[in-house]
Amino acid sequence: MKTRRTQIIERTRLVPHTVDGETELVLDRQHIEVPAPPRDWDQLVRVAVTVGACVLVTASLAWTTASIGDLLAMVTLSVVAYTAAVAFDASWILCMAVEWLLRYDPERAKAAKRAGRWSLAVSMAAVFAHGYVFDQLIVGAVGAVVSALAKGGWSMAMRVHARPLDDRTQQWVTKRRATVDGQLAMIPIRRELQRGQATVEAEQRSLAADGGSADPDQSGGSADRPDQSAPSVDRKALTTKDAVRIAWTEGIRDRDAVIHDAADRLGRPVSPDSVDRYLRDLKRGA
Repeated sequence: MKTRRTQIIERTRLVPHTVDGETELVLDRQHIEVPAPPRDWDQLVRVAVTVGACVLVTASLAWTTASIGDLLAMVTLSVVAYTAAVAFDASWILCMAVEWLLRYDPERAKAAKRAGRWSLAVSMAAVFAHGYVFDQLIVGAVGAVVSALAKGGWSMAMRVHARPLDDRTQQWVTKRRATVDGQLAMIPIRRELQRGQATVEAEQRSLAADGGSADPDQSGGSADRPDQSAPSVDRKALTTKDAVRIAWTEGIRDRDAVIHDAADRLGRPVSPDSVDRYLRDLKRGA
């Protein structure tokens, strides 16, 4: 009689445990025997197909590199020749990797498919050229087919793992991806704009500071600017509007600088909205 396969699993649960009259919930671990699930042959075959495709790609890469490297070594150093030979098969392998990543975006994947076919053709032609140069046409033809077999095996593996979408679902995925891609694209754009804005504000503050220190008459006052050495105005009698007007007459135009200057004069924080309103009035009257 055939016995059913079982497996041991661990289950945990919280149970109360009391020590010296103090109760805490602790984990109670139990090992129980349950029937083992049936073997997933589909998954095993899927894994076997994937492993086989990887083996084919590896074999193709090794053969192509050896053949084309031997061909290129006729005119250059062996190290350089074999390094360059890797690019022939690596190019269509790279295209197939891109095709896999874009499997849910058929329009963008088309370019990778076309590039992969052209790269494969170039690789096969180079392998055949190696056999032709050394008068081994059969070896060159068979070696060229190795790359085609490898690409075909990997294409079959991709089909096994693919999950085709119907037209409406594909449109839904495309729109959602476009929305997310737009949000991701805005992240570096916002950072760039913030850096630019910070640079502009710093430059404006620098210009305002330079303009204040460049007054040729440092010892005396003028009609438009009060004497810096004059006694300070009573803070209790000074209003936000007065502080903003004083900053304006001193040539301070940057909003943040005006807010900072007004707060220093008043000895307390000021409302940015009020400062904006008074600055607008002063600009209209300028």
